[in-house]
Amino acid sequence: MDGIVAPDRDQLADENAVSADALSRLSLMLKDDLAATNQTILANMASDVPLVPQLAAHIVAAGGKRLRPLLTLAAARLCGYQGARHIGLAACVEFIHTATLLHDDVVDESDLRRGLASANAVFGNKAPVLVGDFLFARAFELMVADGSLDVLRILCRASATIAEGEVLQLATQNDLSTDIPRYFKVIEGKTAALFAAACEVGGVIAGASSEQCACLSRYGNALGMAFQLVDDALDYAADQGQLGKTVGDDFREGKLTYPILLAYQAGDTQERAFWQRTIEQSEQGESDLAEAMALMARHDAISGTIARAASFAAEARAALALLPASDLRELLAAAADYAVARNH
Repeated sequence: MDGIVAPDRDQLADENAVSADALSRLSLMLKDDLAATNQTILANMASDVPLVPQLAAHIVAAGGKRLRPLLTLAAARLCGYQGARHIGLAACVEFIHTATLLHDDVVDESDLRRGLASANAVFGNKAPVLVGDFLFARAFELMVADGSLDVLRILCRASATIAEGEVLQLATQNDLSTDIPRYFKVIEGKTAALFAAACEVGGVIAGASSEQCACLSRYGNALGMAFQLVDDALDYAADQGQLGKTVGDDFREGKLTYPILLAYQAGDTQERAFWQRTIEQSEQGESDLAEAMALMARHDAISGTIARAASFAAEARAALALLPASDLRELLAAAADYAVARNH
């Protein structure tokens, strides 16, 4: 696989506590900014229609890592920003992310989100789609309130790219002829684009140079790619209680992800026939998930996925080189390690 050497998963597990601590320290360093962002999020969920804040709160208040808004806050502070604009933009980024989660859970018919019942499982399909639209609208109000055409351009472009990525994923979902570059285009759209935009707008409002803003965008994009690839691996390799969703959901949904691509491309005729039946034709029996995981193990598909994620994490760390040296920069580099070493 392009000369990539897979890191030892036990070693990554040992490093997970260190990496997660780095993320906690990043949150601690920016705790005042993060608290202000959370207040802005809650304030902008308000609506005279009771179901809107109720449903939005179901997913927003569930927490999560707040990684994307944290990236906006960190990028702005890394570039020397001292104002308050990054707060509204961090909230905007979280609203875009949350809106896509609401829509994704409906499309994927997911029952769990962060270990809790998904919004569509609780409220049905119609309300989450409409509240997702509401959160997108709130995000655009926050962009307009910021007043920067550059910020508006970056976040609007990211929103469109996310939608394109989701549609492309739908188009390739059961298509085993999809090659790896096309699959990377899918995850760059649906995941990495918002990571990149979240970082870039932090640099823009700080008045960073165009070169530094481009470095922040590259960092976010590579971080997002690593993050999504690890998500792909965790769907088959994680502890369900830690993962917060049902292990094997991607397989049951016929979702084409990187581990399946690796196993399919390395498989013999009989193995490929298995993937064609279960993924392309969506014909699955009770034992098929176990067989899928056995085939992945045979071809080191999970470790290969982690290895590719580790290479993107290295790209993310390298992209920080032209940004000001500081403890904050080191914590952002450690966040790339966390993206690979995490177990949920």
